[in-house]
Amino acid sequence: MDQSVQPRRQRTATLGQIGLQQFAPYLMNRIMGRYNATLRDEFRTRGLTIVQVRTMAVLSVIEGVTVNDLSVYTVIEQSTLSRTLDTLEAQGFVRREQGETDSRVRKLYLTDDGRAEFGRAWPAMHDAFEAMFDDIDDAEYAGFIATLQKMLKNIRKHEI
Repeated sequence: MDQSVQPRRQRTATLGQIGLQQFAPYLMNRIMGRYNATLRDEFRTRGLTIVQVRTMAVLSVIEGVTVNDLSVYTVIEQSTLSRTLDTLEAQGFVRREQGETDSRVRKLYLTDDGRAEFGRAWPAMHDAFEAMFDDIDDAEYAGFIATLQKMLKNIRKHEI
């Protein structure tokens, strides 16, 4: 299979002409699928799911977020996220607090137990992250992150 990168802006190109190995969305999904698969068994032994740990990961960095915003940050549909939050709350890992200015709004926080549980999950996540970037130097990583941030900005520009 030819590994050379084909021009991406050819509007008439079919997916077959571009090829899966040159189609960035396919590669990104495949990478994240493998990353999650690597962690799934580890988390299962702790009684956790990928979605639960992803939720705790975001809450470990961004506290006091609404369900709507958390859904965006975690890339989890709101219905799935609501069930996940119910479970995490029942486990004592997440708490919901009423908004200060609007009682209908609930802010989400990681509890001390949730922070500790995420702390136990983090080493496996970090190891998988490090393995993913093996043989990629700091300059390549920085360029990759800059490109991803540009892509995210481009996608946001086109959101309705």
